[in-house]
Amino acid sequence: MRCPFCGNIDTQVKDSRPAEDHVSIRRRRFCPACGGRFTTYERVQLRDLVVVKKSGRREAFDRDKLERSIRIAMQKRPIESERLDQMISGIVRRLESMGETDIPSDTIGAIVMEALARIDTVAYVRFASVYKNFQAADDFEDFVSELRPPATVGREED
Repeated sequence: MRCPFCGNIDTQVKDSRPAEDHVSIRRRRFCPACGGRFTTYERVQLRDLVVVKKSGRREAFDRDKLERSIRIAMQKRPIESERLDQMISGIVRRLESMGETDIPSDTIGAIVMEALARIDTVAYVRFASVYKNFQAADDFEDFVSELRPPATVGREED
């Protein structure tokens, strides 16, 4: 592991333990060249995933990019960070267990929307506005109206 301070490639692991999410390993490292200390995280990766965009362009799956987009949708929402980390790990595990290395971006978006819908409706609508490329307020209205239960017509009063 390269030292982030001096670039030395010969760093030493001083301590390893499971991270708080219990899905990764937290390692404290030390650089003998500059004396710097830093932390790294190591995750199990079952296979290298490739995202196939709508344009046909292909790019390596980036867990950090997925996490950033979900965290943007979840900004200022009352959801614990651990729950969010669990959701993201669950999405990645689901993608890895699909058996395919090439995954259409639509599939990833649909899985994320499904997970967000179970956790927070506001984050779900925020993510959908980008994923479905809303262009006008009417797009929001149409989407939100699908979320609401239908109003009962001719309801009798007690």
